[in-house]
Parts: sequence; C-alpha cells; structure tokens
Amino acid sequence: MTTKKTESINRKEPGYRDLKERLGDFKEVERMLTTVEVREQAARCMSCGTPFCHGYACPLANIIPEINELITEDRWKEALELLLSTHPFPEFTARICPALCEGSCVKGINEQPVAIRQIEKIIVEKGFAKGWIRPRLSLNRRSESIAVIGAGPAGLAAADSLNNYGFKVTVFEKELNPGGLLLYGIPNFKLEKDIVNRRINLMREEGIVFECGVTVGRDISFNYLKKRFSAVLLTGGTQQPRDINIPGRELKGIIFAMQFLKAQNKKIIGEPLAPGEDITAEGKKVVIIGGGDTGSDCLGTALRQGAKEVYQFEILPRPPELRPEDNPWPLWPQIDRVSSSHLEGGIRRWSVTTKKFEGDSKGRLKRLQCMEVEWLHKEGRQVPVEIEGSSFMVEADLAILAMGFLGPGPDPLADQLDLKRDQRGNIAVDANHMTEISGIFSAGDMARGQSLVVKAMADGKVAADSIKVYIDSEQQERS
Repeated sequence: MTTKKTESINRKEPGYRDLKERLGDFKEVERMLTTVEVREQAARCMSCGTPFCHGYACPLANIIPEINELITEDRWKEALELLLSTHPFPEFTARICPALCEGSCVKGINEQPVAIRQIEKIIVEKGFAKGWIRPRLSLNRRSESIAVIGAGPAGLAAADSLNNYGFKVTVFEKELNPGGLLLYGIPNFKLEKDIVNRRINLMREEGIVFECGVTVGRDISFNYLKKRFSAVLLTGGTQQPRDINIPGRELKGIIFAMQFLKAQNKKIIGEPLAPGEDITAEGKKVVIIGGGDTGSDCLGTALRQGAKEVYQFEILPRPPELRPEDNPWPLWPQIDRVSSSHLEGGIRRWSVTTKKFEGDSKGRLKRLQCMEVEWLHKEGRQVPVEIEGSSFMVEADLAILAMGFLGPGPDPLADQLDLKRDQRGNIAVDANHMTEISGIFSAGDMARGQSLVVKAMADGKVAADSIKVYIDSEQQERS
C-alpha cells in the first residue's frame, strides 16, 4: 500500500444532529462524513507490516487496508466488492459496531485511529444509492434445504452464506418480522428499521424464505423439520436477562431492558403491542440499572419518551478516559465511552449497588435504596465492598434492568430435543458448530453467549461453512 502524506490530517468524527431536534424524534442521530472527508480518513491508513485491524481485531476479517487504498484512488465500487467479500451486512455494523478494528489500528498507537467505521458506512450507502448492491441470484441451486431458526444477526448471516452456496434456505422467526435484535432491540436512533427492512427485502429477492410468527418446537415439531430439511441451525440468541434478587423486586414498574426497548421499536414499525407491553417512561422518574450499551439505549429511549428524570447506575467503577498501562495496544481499550444518549441528558453514577426497591400501598415502585461500593482485591479477584454510611435513596416510577443476559434460557426446540448445554446454559456445540445430534447446529449468542452483533454475524458465517461441509460429506457417503 502506498504511503500517504497525512501528517496534517486528524481523525474526523461526523458528529450528531442538533440535540433538541434529535430528542424530538427517533431518527438516526449520527451524521455521515462527506466523500472528501472519507477519502482523507482512508489516506491516513498506513503501510502496516501487520494490519492488526484486519487479522487481529475484526471478527469478519474485513480487508481494511486494501479497502482504504481503493477509496484513496476513488475506486468505490471495487472497495464495496472487497468489503462484501467478507462482510454480509456492512450497513448494520457501520452504525452499531463498537469498531474493534479501530481499537487495534496501528495509527492509534501515537495518534487517533483511522475512522474505519465511517469509511465502511459511506461505502455501503454509496453502493445502495448507485445500485451496485443488487440481488445475487444463485446460478447453481442445490436440491438440499436448510432451516435456520432465528432471524437475528447470526441467523441472517448464516442464511446469506447458505443461500450463496446454492442451498434452499428457510428462516423461521417467532416474532412477526425478521431482524431479531436489529429490529426489536436496537433503538431506531442508532439503526433505523428501514435499513434493516431494506436488507431483508434484498434477501427475499435472492430466494431466502422467511416464515415469521412461528415458534419452532411449539408451532411446528422437529419431525416436521427432519422430513423437509437436510440440516437445522439454531440461532435464537440470548433470551434470559440477568435479574436482581433484592427486596421489592415484585413491585410494578420494574422491567427488563429488552421489554422496554422492544415496546418502543414495535411502535416504530407499527406492530401491535400485547397486553401489558405498552411501556413508556413519559412523565416518570426512571432509574436504569446497568451501565453498558443496552443501558445507554434505554437512556436515549426514555429521554425521547419524555421522562421526567433519568439515572443510570453501574456497579463497576468508572473506566479511565485514556487507555491504562495494563491495557496496552492492540487490546481493546477499556476506557469510558460516552454515547450519543449520554450527551443528551440523564445522570450517570458508577460504583453503585441497589439494595432494595420500595413501593406504595398499591404495589407500585416509588424509590430505590442504594449504596456506594469500592472495589478491593480479595482472594485473587476484585470484589465490590459496600461503603459504610454511603446509603442513599432515589425516587423512581420505573426501574429498568439492563444487566446483560445469562444465556438462551428455555427454548422449545432445544428442550424438545434435550440438547446438551454448557456450564453457562448455552447450547453445547463442537468445533464445527454441531450439537450432539447429527445435522443440528447452533451459532451466535445461543451457542457462544452474549456478545457483539459483529461476532454473532461472523459465527453465523462459520456455521454455514460447517453445514456445507457436513452436507457435502453426507452426499459423498451416499454416492
């Protein structure tokens, strides 16, 4: 790759829409860089002997340096083709990925890393705008059919790969629309649902069949699948949220983050809400327990719904602003990340644990009793120790639990087949993503545990490769 004279070019962020404007709607908050700005960012990419962004950090192994070089030469269509050679859905990760590649960018050792995510975003959007991204129709359609259970990131990525291999693919989804977390979990202000539906419609045109509103293992049986499909891939994601076992947990007004986010996303896509599902923060005092990305998503959603005030509590200490010495490059930098939602309002507090929920005579949440903690090294690990005299109360009408997930939880098909699970409750698979039952595979968060969307996509792709190898070997044995 040709070295560019880029000493005078700094990292460029696109910024966000006006604060007052974006709080008045659920549209995407992040702007896009201009073509000129993206070319400048691409030019900052260096002739790395070892491009850690590609080989070390990116789960999909995107060929980032070569893509950047094509951009500097205005070869946008070729850059898109190279991006799509490894990545099924760059329009999603360009908006919601934390950009692991940027954390390991060699430029980032002494300066700010290249804005790789922004480059990816304009490449794919230019591809759609110019009509370069069109349905890819398989010319060598195979006779075998594959069932993918779950239309989230892993399932969609697997379905895309299997369809490109020529298999007939049917994706079963328990919700009324495909997309999984992309459609129902991630707020519209980060990933607009038109972007998700644009890809789903493209996949339909490519021959993938989506059967929605179907719970496999309940509405249809394994025997039904066995007669019609050569292999089955389970990609149901993580469905069991981490709960909090403290006094007052039974009070009304304490909900899980996905309940809250899903209700708002259903309203946006015009899907009917079930009884008791219409949850809103409007006019309420809200406390979010959990300081991660999901908690941040709940914060931005609550503010847009018109919450009276919002707190976000995290039991861990506040991370440093800069990468600490014990977290060296090229490891992912464990630093304090301020999201667009954090810039919009609310109060964040770290090293806080919730001890008790208190309510009124009608069983409705009214306040939280909390304490500050300090993290001490005991018995070889860091543990939170409550600080004496630090107890405080916070008034709240709505508490949102955003503390992550424990695993897939109960699953009708997995339970029907009595599939083996690992110590964390995930579906146990071998190195080829196959469960203990031949022809039954699992991928994504359902098999690997809670993780990033980009990692789920990568896992779905690898599982698709394993399914192809399995079916090819089965075919050879029969011939």
